[in-house]
Amino acid sequence: MQVAVCSDTHVPSRAPAIPDWVRTAIAEADHVIHAVDFDSRRAYETVKEVAEDLTAVRGNTDGDYGLAGVATADLAGVRFVVTHGTGPEAGYQDRVAAVLDDHGAAGRPTVGVAGHTHSILDTRLDGARLLNPGSATGAWPAQEATLMVARVADGAVDVTVRRE
Repeated sequence: MQVAVCSDTHVPSRAPAIPDWVRTAIAEADHVIHAVDFDSRRAYETVKEVAEDLTAVRGNTDGDYGLAGVATADLAGVRFVVTHGTGPEAGYQDRVAAVLDDHGAAGRPTVGVAGHTHSILDTRLDGARLLNPGSATGAWPAQEATLMVARVADGAVDVTVRRE
């Protein structure tokens, strides 16, 4: 299973549109995880329209699109826990780890997905893996547009960073 992992599109406040290569990656994925800030209903609807299957949460710059603050997706034997990670940079990983503790699945690998910092991160936290795909539009303070593609099979996750 191929999962596109993206975040922080910030359309239109920091970027005019979602880049074509990101839209293509979303369309080609079996599942899309977006750790938000969409920043507008238009950006949310674009991702929702292009994605075959979408898990997304509400970020600190999002309106009410009917999204929760935390969502989970069980994909190919892996529990993905998605949150935005809102708050100051200090304590970011601890905040996300607390969400993983509350929503992880016993006996299954857990991968946390969070955004907010616009910085790529792939690390381990108390036995869980934490991914931050950066900003899919290169929205400030990111220096480039990035997303992650996760290949998920039988409880294993292989992650590649895409940038253009």
